[in-house]
Amino acid sequence: MAKQLGFYFDSSACNGCKACVVACKSKNQLPVGINWRRVYEYGGGSWVADPQNPGFIQPNNIFAYAMSISCMHCQQPICVEVCPAGAITKRDNGVVLIDKDKCVGCRYCEWACPYSAPQFNEAAGVMTKCDFCQDQLAKDESPYCTSACVMRALEFGDLEELRAKHGAVNAVAPLPTADLTDPSIVIKPHRHAQASGHGTGRIVTDAEEG
Repeated sequence: MAKQLGFYFDSSACNGCKACVVACKSKNQLPVGINWRRVYEYGGGSWVADPQNPGFIQPNNIFAYAMSISCMHCQQPICVEVCPAGAITKRDNGVVLIDKDKCVGCRYCEWACPYSAPQFNEAAGVMTKCDFCQDQLAKDESPYCTSACVMRALEFGDLEELRAKHGAVNAVAPLPTADLTDPSIVIKPHRHAQASGHGTGRIVTDAEEG
């Protein structure tokens, strides 16, 4: 059976610093507006009247946590299915890649991907996304995002090994449910994490800056 590489993300450890975003952007020299890795802060809660003084309000069930995401290199990648040019393929190691020489810039993959992973480079006229730092893997070195994480909240490796070590959770809010594409990720949920598709919060920071 072919190996499937994947990411592990510890949401309970992530402080939302975006060092992973900066490392990815710098390494790949990405232009403004394109971020192959993004960090979302998801939070919610409400305000209720103070039982001792109804004229005042107090926070109720306030929560927030960060989610670092990139291309999930899905086991059932919908981007591969919708690409009319055959420019997107899944390698033997499970990594999903875009062949820029074949890409026609139709953006079908961008519209289809539930994780907004493929991003259009207007200057080049082609789609781009995380390639799992193929050049690093060829040298038996780590992807830049995992190396840059100061909280050690990101790891990579064989998906089955990551699951054996960290569990099988692969979706929490605000991510879509995992049954859409079977993403190659293992998540350690934050203690306030909400179920994918049933979250009561909202994304409270702009992960697309820069």
